[in-house]
Amino acid sequence: MINTFVSREFLIFLVAGGTAAIVNFLSRLLFNQWMGFSSAIILAYLCGMTTAFILSKLFVFKNNKQSIGNSIFYFCLVNVFAIIQTWVISMLLAYKLLPFFGVTKFVPEISHLIGIVVPVFTSYLGHKRWSFAGPG
Repeated sequence: MINTFVSREFLIFLVAGGTAAIVNFLSRLLFNQWMGFSSAIILAYLCGMTTAFILSKLFVFKNNKQSIGNSIFYFCLVNVFAIIQTWVISMLLAYKLLPFFGVTKFVPEISHLIGIVVPVFTSYLGHKRWSFAGPG
């Protein structure tokens, strides 16, 4: 299992995912100008997810033999699990854990950033196995 995460493909996945995470994070800051934190996280995640799909298809999982429709379906399915992880962790940190430990500065930013990072490993496995399944 460790070998799965020590590969060129996973490194490129991290770069693509990092780019998508930056889109996610910055769009959350923008959306937060017009809506609450919780809603902004969901919309920002969708922006990041779209970026991640395009970059993953073009640069990470180049041996993908699935139809575009199947890839999109499984990509969305894997990301439903990931968005739940992101939201739960962000909310837990912002409203429970960070206040409990006396953190008062940058609480939404810290919470959201950690929430974005957590599903990296589960998402990679899901996308490799289902979203962008290679040949046989």
